Amino acid sequence: MNEIKVIAFDADDTLWVNEPYFRESEMEFCNLLKNGMSIEEVTEELLATEIGNIPLYGYGTKAFILSMIETSLKITKGNISSEKIEAILTLGKEQINKPIELIDGVVDVLESLQGKYRLIVATKGDLLDQERKLEKSGLLKYFHHIEVMSDKKEDDYKKLIQHLDIDSKEFLMVGNSLKSDIIPVLNLGGKTVHVPFHTTWVHEMVSEEEQLSSGINKIENIRELLHLL
Repeated sequence: MNEIKVIAFDADDTLWVNEPYFRESEMEFCNLLKNGMSIEEVTEELLATEIGNIPLYGYGTKAFILSMIETSLKITKGNISSEKIEAILTLGKEQINKPIELIDGVVDVLESLQGKYRLIVATKGDLLDQERKLEKSGLLKYFHHIEVMSDKKEDDYKKLIQHLDIDSKEFLMVGNSLKSDIIPVLNLGGKTVHVPFHTTWVHEMVSEEEQLSSGINKIENIRELLHLL
């Protein structure tokens, strides 16, 4: 890790809690819409809608709200009350306004690394939503650059690394998602540290073979990052 110049941190479920709020909203949505369908069936329909909408809406809570509304129209064949649509919108707004709960150890790590490396945030999702969360988190002061990406694939990281004017071997990505944070960066020759979070969106899960890819440094708490550097 001696060559590292830039350390990029994922935001959601790496710096702060995020996915559990989606699952809470999803459960409330399922209870609102299940009428004759099991929670599992409603969840499956919602997931299919979310994945189908990624090319149109990207990621984040606003995309999730639109997918919930679309799913509700599909399930009810358009026979849904304005009260229930309003309830779905309220679910989304409540999720957006959730307080920021920082992951244990994040502040200690950032304080220790600041000044030693160029620290950046490399996250995906809705720009306004991520900017709001960063502002509320109190972490902005630690970062040299904030990159909110429409997706986190190899080409997206390649553009980021070029923008940072460094070689891929000088770039370290820290995140909870093997699919979005780890594998694409490894494929480009960069360094990675995987910090698993206890809840992962189904769309972010990868095969066992990909999980066993060489070069993945895995830690249980972000504080362990300091021992790897």
